[in-house]
Amino acid sequence: MSILVDKNTKVVIQGITGNTGAFHARGCFAYGTQVVCGVTPGRGGESFEIGPRPESIGGKIADGAPGQKVPVYNTVREAVQLAGADTSCIFVPPPGAAEAILEAFDAGVRLVICITEGVPVMDMIKVRRVLEQKKAEGKDLWLVGPNCPGVITPGQCKIGIMPGHIHLPTQKGKKAIGVVSRSGTLTYEAVGQLTRLGIPQSSCVGIGGDPINGMDFVDVLKMFNEDPETDGVVMIGEIGGGAEERAAEYIKHHVKKPIAAFIAGASAPPGKRMGHAGAIISGGKGTAEAKFRALQEAGVKISRSPAEMGTTMASML
Repeated sequence: MSILVDKNTKVVIQGITGNTGAFHARGCFAYGTQVVCGVTPGRGGESFEIGPRPESIGGKIADGAPGQKVPVYNTVREAVQLAGADTSCIFVPPPGAAEAILEAFDAGVRLVICITEGVPVMDMIKVRRVLEQKKAEGKDLWLVGPNCPGVITPGQCKIGIMPGHIHLPTQKGKKAIGVVSRSGTLTYEAVGQLTRLGIPQSSCVGIGGDPINGMDFVDVLKMFNEDPETDGVVMIGEIGGGAEERAAEYIKHHVKKPIAAFIAGASAPPGKRMGHAGAIISGGKGTAEAKFRALQEAGVKISRSPAEMGTTMASML
C-alpha cells in the first residue's frame, strides 16, 4: 500500500506554463503520474505539451513515442470540475504561492503539495489558520510544504522534484520502508542507500523545512503507522523547532514499528541558521542533541552520520 498518493491520484499543476513548473510537470508525467491538467490565470483554453508517456510506470520512454497534451485552465475549480483533479502541485512564485494554496483549498482538492521556496512567513500564517479552520469543520484536507521536494509512492505516482529513478517500488516478500524528512537532499540520500541495500520504499514524504508548513512528522508517522504494508520508517529531522520532540512523544505512545532517525545540523552553534528557514537554534532549544535524546527515549534508533541512515534501518529489520 502507500500513503497520500497512488496510481489513481489525479494531479493539477499550478504554474504549469512557467519554466520550473513545465520541467517538473513533464518529469512527473514521464514517471507515470496522472497529470490531468495545469492552471495558469489568463492562459485558460491553451494546451500544454506534457510529453510522451513511458511504456510502464517509472519505466523508459519508447523511442518515437507520441507527445501528449493536457488542458490549461484559469482556475483550480475548473481543473477539479472539468478534469477531475484531486491533488494540486504548486510551482507558483513566492509572492503568489499562498494565494495558490488557498485557491486549491477552496476548489475542493484533498491534497496540496507546495514546492515553492521562500513563501513569506506571514502569508503562511494565514494559510495555516485557514487549514486549521477547514479541518475543524471536518474536511479531510492535507498540505505538504512549502519548500519541499514533494511526495512519491515508487512505481505508482511522483509529485514533486525528486529523482524518480533512485526509488525502489514495493516487492512481494520484502519489507518496505516509509521515509519522512524535512530535507529534500537528505531524503534522496536515504532513499539511495535503501535502494542499494535492496530495501523498497512504500512512500516518501518531504514535509519541508520552513517554520510554518502543513503536515508535520506526527501527521506522516500516523499514516505510516496505520499502513499495513509499511514495515518501518526512516525519519530525517534537523535543528530548530520542536517537531522532532513532538514526534518522539507520539512514537513513544503509539508506534510499534521500527524507526531510524537522523538529525542534521549537529555542529551548528546556537543562533546560527543552517540551510532551511526553520533550522535555527534559539533560547537553548532545538539542538540536535536534545532531539536525539528525545527520540532515543522513545525507542528510535539513531544514525549519527547521514552515510549510515540505510544501514541503521536495515539493522532493525
